[in-house]
Amino acid sequence: MAAIEVWRGGVATWECDSMGHLNVGFYVAKSMEALAGLAAELGMPRLFAPSAEATLVVREQYIRFLKEARPGAPVSIEGGVLAMGETDARLLFLMRHQDGELAAGFQTVVAHVTAGEGRPFPWPDRIRARAEALAAEVPERAAPRSLTLSPVETQASLARADALGLRRTGLGVVAAGDCDAFGRMRTEGFMQRLSDAIPHFFAGRRPGNAEGQPPTVGGAAVEYRLVHHAWPRPGDRVELRSGSSGGDARIRRLVHWMLDPDSGRPWASAEAIAVSFDLATRRLVVLSDAELARVEAEAVPDLGL
Repeated sequence: MAAIEVWRGGVATWECDSMGHLNVGFYVAKSMEALAGLAAELGMPRLFAPSAEATLVVREQYIRFLKEARPGAPVSIEGGVLAMGETDARLLFLMRHQDGELAAGFQTVVAHVTAGEGRPFPWPDRIRARAEALAAEVPERAAPRSLTLSPVETQASLARADALGLRRTGLGVVAAGDCDAFGRMRTEGFMQRLSDAIPHFFAGRRPGNAEGQPPTVGGAAVEYRLVHHAWPRPGDRVELRSGSSGGDARIRRLVHWMLDPDSGRPWASAEAIAVSFDLATRRLVVLSDAELARVEAEAVPDLGL
């Protein structure tokens, strides 16, 4: 891989969740800073500045979480180019711990667009030439395991969510402070809202946790695929609907739709592979037969992105 460092920093305590590790929303936020760094290395500095005439919008992101990052951990991100089309590109980002071990791998699909209208237009030749010099390959350990990256034609809508009985796990409105310099909700906003929604899905349902007692079992995502269909702007409302599409004794497959509750259309959709883990030993918890039967009974057939 023609790896080049595009971000370096650390994990702040306030960026961590109740599980004691870096919250998924901040993984995405750091990857967006890394995207700006890679864009600069490709010859496109200040793409996200208010004065920019062109920018990049994230169409899709796949994340493989490999080793948790805990408070105070120093981490860095390398970037490279996996593929480049006429107006889009698939980019690779690898977050590493100080000892070089992978914390997470990201595949981010971006479109090269006009800043205001978001209209795609071709990459300049000079950018293509630089992209060839930064060509990369996905390390085997960071490649998709339980999720696929096949093309998506979403079926997400408010009407379908109601028909499937998907529970509401989030509801809110996009504020100006949630948006980028061009008035579109920042990419990490979707993951941050998903993170806030998860407790509503799992409330009282973690294996081994007794009511009224401090939890001994938590949860973590090991893979995520997020697809953006449209971009909310200040004042737009968002509603999260979530469901399980199955799993086994070790993993749970979850699907989340972020919808416009006024029009019913989808803003974004996501599929995740989640696990339960012991908060003391930090090891995966295997479901009992009874717990697995409940997971299977709750699964929504044909639920996808």
